[in-house]
Order: sequence, then C-alpha cells, then structure tokens
Amino acid sequence: MYRPCFLVVDRESSSAISTRKLIIETAKFNVITAYSSQEAIDTLNRFPALDGVVTDSGMTDMACDSLIAALKAIRKEIPVVVICTPRGAPSKLADHSLETFDPKQLLAMLQKLQPEATAHIEKRNEDLEEGYFRR
Repeated sequence: MYRPCFLVVDRESSSAISTRKLIIETAKFNVITAYSSQEAIDTLNRFPALDGVVTDSGMTDMACDSLIAALKAIRKEIPVVVICTPRGAPSKLADHSLETFDPKQLLAMLQKLQPEATAHIEKRNEDLEEGYFRR
C-alpha cells in the first residue's frame, strides 16, 4: 500500500513538531521532519519524490516565500501548505494556506492532496477493523 510522505518544516520546538507529526501520522501518512529552512531544502534535494511540504509562516531563519521559492526550484510541482502564525507574513507562493494550526484542517488539507491514497488507507483501516471485530 502506498503511503504519502510529507516534509514538515518548523522551528526547532519539539512540542510543535511532534503535534504536527502526530496529526499527519494518525492519517497513516509518513513524515520527514526538518527543523530549519536550509534543512528542508537539503531534505527535498535528497528526497525529491516527497508528496508535499507543510511549513510554518513564522520561520525565523528564512522568509517563508524564500523557502517556498527554493523548494519550488528543486521541484516546481510539489504542493506547499503554509500554516500562518501571528508573527509570520502570509505567503504569496504557497499552494495552500491555513489561517491557524487546527489539526482537523491540516489533516483534511493533506487528505485532499492525496485522495486516492487516503481512500486506500481508509479502506484498509475498515478491513482491519472488520477482521478484528469478527473474532
């Protein structure tokens, strides 16, 4: 079964990254984390087949649009989801923006980006639950 893999970029804050990672992994998507803009660029260079990027508009080491431009220079079609923060400027280059870090909104956005994989994962979950409850 194919499981989409997203790059999550956030300031080095273990609680924020673990929350986003947990939300995405709950949907049975894979996550690679980057704790700085440069690490995100390096990661996409190393793993160009990633299915998307989730970043924070308030990154302090690089402006959000500069990060997105660098990522799009590596792979122009990669979808980038920006979560707007109070101290971050809205992005003009983001493919998708969320006004706040609402876990349900983030999960719905990523599932919308990967509808076929999401359907397969949900079907697999149903099959597993059905088999479990038959016992």
